Amino acid sequence: MKLAILSREPNTYSTKRLIEACKKRDHKVKVLNTLKFAIDLEEGDPDLYFRQKRLAHYDAVLPRIGASITYFGTAVVRQFQAMDIFCANSADAILNSRDKLRSLQILSRHNIGIPATTFVKDKKDVLPAIERVGGAPVVIKLIEGTQGIGVMLAHTLEVATSIIELLQSQKQNVLIQKFVAESKGKDIRAIVVGDRVVAAMRRVAQGQEFRSNVHRGGKTEAVELDDVYKETAIRATRIMGLGIAGVDMLEGKDGPQIMEINSSPGLEGIETCSQLDVAGSIVDYIAAQVDFPEIDIRQRLTVSRGYGVTEIYIPEGSEYIGKTIVDSGLREKDVNALTLYREGMAYPNPKPDRVLQRDDRLLCFGKLESMKHLLSEKTRKRRASKLKKLKKEDIEAALE
Repeated sequence: MKLAILSREPNTYSTKRLIEACKKRDHKVKVLNTLKFAIDLEEGDPDLYFRQKRLAHYDAVLPRIGASITYFGTAVVRQFQAMDIFCANSADAILNSRDKLRSLQILSRHNIGIPATTFVKDKKDVLPAIERVGGAPVVIKLIEGTQGIGVMLAHTLEVATSIIELLQSQKQNVLIQKFVAESKGKDIRAIVVGDRVVAAMRRVAQGQEFRSNVHRGGKTEAVELDDVYKETAIRATRIMGLGIAGVDMLEGKDGPQIMEINSSPGLEGIETCSQLDVAGSIVDYIAAQVDFPEIDIRQRLTVSRGYGVTEIYIPEGSEYIGKTIVDSGLREKDVNALTLYREGMAYPNPKPDRVLQRDDRLLCFGKLESMKHLLSEKTRKRRASKLKKLKKEDIEAALE
């Protein structure tokens, strides 16, 4: 494999370790300064130039783009994607994860823990917003802050409103977030690569500092995550569309609370703490994707009219609980179970004698008319509402 690492910092620990991991596995690797690219656009022929020369061929790209060059960096990644070169993290996924508000908006649509958060612009909305997230103390965050920069803890309403007004006067966008008291001064960082957590650590703030970031002096300790925390980190990474991520979670009384998802996690702290070869896991994942690229199953399996792919959830009280897949009658309805998801585990091509349980999820391919009746009432109502809205918009557009 020939890998390009997009980075402006070739001498950092993370970049050096990735290079070392590549060479150890006999892969070719080169660090390319993200700002030295030129993007050429022609009909049917997207191209890239690096230092005024047409870019040589690469099998894959690992973007490690700093927050200060997000716009140009993601444009370069998007160009690699247009050239059908595998990118460990896509441009859209990087953009989604970098914006704290956008990432929480995406996660909030799913059954995954996040701290209560609000975003306001009008001064009159500040106090009601603070009350809605549980009152003071609250955490105030700049939407695009990194490494703990732009994260403040306000102990009183007066202090909170003063900080927010000051930041807004400087044209800064801020989030107001519930302070998870039981997790004060510590959080979990899990490194997700593909479909597994390859390493995890607990970060603990020192002294009076409530931010646990290593860059703020936080100490680290290795931790073995239970299945709930692993599944949360993996699901959050998938939801954001990332292949590689550092997922930061608070240890709330009701379970993990996603705080942030980093598309370019540093490796020094996690490798030093866990003594695991995280860089090697990243390189192995990319190499596997080059050798056996993932396909969009929803596109490939919808070639026949009336057939498609959907996910079926089995809630409490479902007639399918306690039945095997073969006895469920799905096959008689022209529906095939491709993958069974249960308690954070995925079982591809599940055996016919596998007994279905409450909260199982089945990724199925089959006749759309049959699968429509298998969807939960909530899902059917949501899809019907969406279809109704689309039809209304089409009518309004036609009348304009």
